[in-house]
Amino acid sequence: MPVIQGPTSGDAPQTFNQPSRKGKKAWRKNVDVTEVQQGLQDLNEEIIQGGVIREKDSKDLFTLDTTRDTTISKRLPKHLKKGLKADEIIAARSAVPAVSLRKRPSKTTDGVLPVKRQRTDWVSQKELSRLKRVADGQHDNTVEVRDATYDLWDAEPKKSEIEVDEFFPEPVHAKAPKSMKQAPLSLLANGKTEAAVQRPTGGYSYNPAFSDYEKRLAAESAKAIEAEEKRLADLEAARVRAEAAARSAAEAEAAEARANMSEWEEDSEWEGFQSGAEDGRPTKLPQRKTPQQRNRIKRRKEEERLQRHKAAMKARRAQEQKIAELAQEVSEKEQLRALMRQQQALAAGSDSESELGEQKLRRKQLGKYKLPEKDLELVLPDELQDSLRLLKPEGNMMRDRYRSMLVRGKVEARRHLSFKKQAKRKVTEKWTHKDFVI
Repeated sequence: MPVIQGPTSGDAPQTFNQPSRKGKKAWRKNVDVTEVQQGLQDLNEEIIQGGVIREKDSKDLFTLDTTRDTTISKRLPKHLKKGLKADEIIAARSAVPAVSLRKRPSKTTDGVLPVKRQRTDWVSQKELSRLKRVADGQHDNTVEVRDATYDLWDAEPKKSEIEVDEFFPEPVHAKAPKSMKQAPLSLLANGKTEAAVQRPTGGYSYNPAFSDYEKRLAAESAKAIEAEEKRLADLEAARVRAEAAARSAAEAEAAEARANMSEWEEDSEWEGFQSGAEDGRPTKLPQRKTPQQRNRIKRRKEEERLQRHKAAMKARRAQEQKIAELAQEVSEKEQLRALMRQQQALAAGSDSESELGEQKLRRKQLGKYKLPEKDLELVLPDELQDSLRLLKPEGNMMRDRYRSMLVRGKVEARRHLSFKKQAKRKVTEKWTHKDFVI
């Protein structure tokens, strides 16, 4: 019996088993085509690797080397190691181009042009809506044809000559507000517009001169002391107001309590009871208050009320006078410090408007919200550096630019909204669960 080797060398030898081929069906069915399949597989591999070897010329398969190549021994490693089969399969590339995934129209036809067939048993959506309107009694109106009052091919007609349809209003375009044409309003007290980027003085340097730094440090220290004194004065004024209010309220309550006690004693005495008897029990009086006595009591109550009002007003006037004295003292200190700063500025010659410094703002702020405070751009003496490499960047450029635009009047002061205001919702319980039928 002949022995047939499998398609791969790794398969075990097998004995050829020929099935019965008595009928014609068995001739086509039970035929061994292993050799043909193996030949076709080898042919496909050769095509993938570059072409059929038998069809190639000798010059494509062989090369005549007359001189040896000295670089081969250097390029190739001494010990060639065999790689993995998976890497070999992945690294293999076919010489046959890949099949395009783009769908191509078929060029073979049966001679009949592809024409879309019209459905006769189908009603369009437009026709269906028209039939519904007719069923509801809304018949289509006849369009009235009117001749044009101007020549279509002539020059562009005037707006008055063209008839305007009353059912279609003219489109309204967005208009720019009038404030867009106005110049920005500066927040400085002198009304001038400061430069977008001001020129800093010598005291703002990372390694300033001692005289410039000392002047700027003294000015900033005076500002800080002034702000702290103002804060303490406000606290003292608030404390004085609170004490005066508490004192006036206590006096009013005490006076009211005394008035109520005296009134109660008089009422009890005139209603027929008198305390202080020898046996300790109240004694009933036979007479009642006369109208004169009642009027006398009313006058006395009115006088006590006026006295309480006068005492409260006196305390309030004393409080207002003390607050005015404190405010005058603070204003005098502010004027003195402003005069000192002005003298220092004149002495230093830093009256240029483009130099970086403290500008005096207008007293009345524009808009609903106040201007944000300017950051303190000052480095303490122990934080001064003599090198740019050791300098630490500080501040916020975006906040500085935003405040500069506010001072120059480019934008309006706004408040940051962390979240959008939501509509209020009321949660109620429906009564549908109670509507049931047994």
